[in-house]
Amino acid sequence: MTQDWVKVIDGEIVARNSEINAINQLIHENPELAYEEYKAHDNFVAALQSLGFEVTSKAYGLDTAFSTEVGSGGRLIIYNAEYDALPGIGHACGHNLIASSSFASFLGVAAALKASGLPGRVRLLGTPAEEGGGGKLKLIAAGAYEGAAASLMVHPGPGHTLSGAIRGVSYVRMLANVKMRVYFTGRESHAAIAPWDGVNALDAVCLSYNAISMLRQQIYPYERIHGVFRTAGDRPNVTPANCCVEYYVRSETRTGAERLWQRVLKCFEGAALATGCEIRTEALNSYADVRPSSSLCKAYLNVMPEGTVAYNEPRDFLAGSTDMGDVCYECPGFHGAFGIGTKDGEANHTKGFAAAAGTPESFERAVECGRGMAKVGWKVLTDDGFAEQMKKEWEQDMKLAAEGK
Repeated sequence: MTQDWVKVIDGEIVARNSEINAINQLIHENPELAYEEYKAHDNFVAALQSLGFEVTSKAYGLDTAFSTEVGSGGRLIIYNAEYDALPGIGHACGHNLIASSSFASFLGVAAALKASGLPGRVRLLGTPAEEGGGGKLKLIAAGAYEGAAASLMVHPGPGHTLSGAIRGVSYVRMLANVKMRVYFTGRESHAAIAPWDGVNALDAVCLSYNAISMLRQQIYPYERIHGVFRTAGDRPNVTPANCCVEYYVRSETRTGAERLWQRVLKCFEGAALATGCEIRTEALNSYADVRPSSSLCKAYLNVMPEGTVAYNEPRDFLAGSTDMGDVCYECPGFHGAFGIGTKDGEANHTKGFAAAAGTPESFERAVECGRGMAKVGWKVLTDDGFAEQMKKEWEQDMKLAAEGK
């Protein structure tokens, strides 16, 4: 990577700061739920077109996805822009910052490609519905990541959990997540006149809840089981006949999450057997574990300001799940993280984190990460030896993943 192209990348991102910030603010101020991100989509498309880019709106069959690409030949890198929010608490996972950082990266690499005339392609992909909707799963199925040499994005997390001068993490593993709805079907009865005629589906829900709570004693520290009651009856004097719960089961790998789900399923089946209910399960959008490319993570570490990014600081800094995990099974992936400051030390998925995601300081941090990702992407496009090493490492990791490791 020559210094000239680094200057082009940095210069373009600085020059386009106002456009990047405008998108950041529009997304943060207009939170939209999964597959309803019409304003974010339209604003992004308009911003890119105003800068002279050709954009495919409603890309890959999704109304709120978009795609724009620059360059020809060579390798392809993809930056992911997320922009969906959470019900009731807005951008409490900071997806406006994810969109901003990826926008910055794309602009920087696109400028370097245009100026250099070198082979290579960079794509900015608008990826809706990360928060439970599995947007990237649909994009994968539609071929959005076919032929990609690498895919990159960066995610905000709770800055107070980082130590010293560290404000970001390069290598971030995230958990695989099996998501299920479970339906219990019993029989209505008048709860006062003839309770003996009823089969109580809410009893099955409560039995399974308590069984799962006990199961948590015998799972690994990194594993997670959590759920909510979707329907639990309508009136106290009618024995509930139809109840539904939704559960997420997480572990370090796809195989581990599926194994843990089978143990959780026995809790549901046992509760159905004990109460006389019927049981039905419905699979939701399950996410694979994030398996970052160590080559990409080390390259990112090398281009960020010295002493500000750790390779893999603390384990639970970003301990959730994301559909970026599935992208890591399609091509080498980077899903770094950076800390933002919340008023009272709140983590993701809180109102405090949503407020912090809208500050100028958080935006500056996101753009700093975007500059780093742009330089890593440029290295993928222009350094044949690095790209080959990255690919071989990923292929070996996919063999381990197939073995459940």
